[in-house]
Amino acid sequence: MTFAREHRLTERKDFTLCYDAGRRLFSPSFVLFVRQREDVALPWRLGLAVTRKKSGSAVWRNRTRRLVRECFRLDQEGIPPGRDYVVTVRRGFDPRVPALGDVRAELLPLLCSSPVRRKVLKVPG
Repeated sequence: MTFAREHRLTERKDFTLCYDAGRRLFSPSFVLFVRQREDVALPWRLGLAVTRKKSGSAVWRNRTRRLVRECFRLDQEGIPPGRDYVVTVRRGFDPRVPALGDVRAELLPLLCSSPVRRKVLKVPG
């Protein structure tokens, strides 16, 4: 199993939609933004926002990205389809410490049990 291209969130507008219309879920090391897409049959997509300010040098940022991507890759059958996910790192996260098991222990409960509230827009008139 690989991390397929169809599971990647790549465009800025999709990140912005996820930040604005999505629900925020917190763990000790991560903030997970979850947004329900219009078509529920589409596959889930993952975006990563790992900044130098919170994670350090490029080596540690890339390690953090690899750990999170691997967590999603290993458990891709259990992730509900039709959702966009953006994972950001919280301040104080040290990428040298956690192993894959630690990252999975933090993110999996958020992924599997996250009900998504949709914003309802009122139509004027």
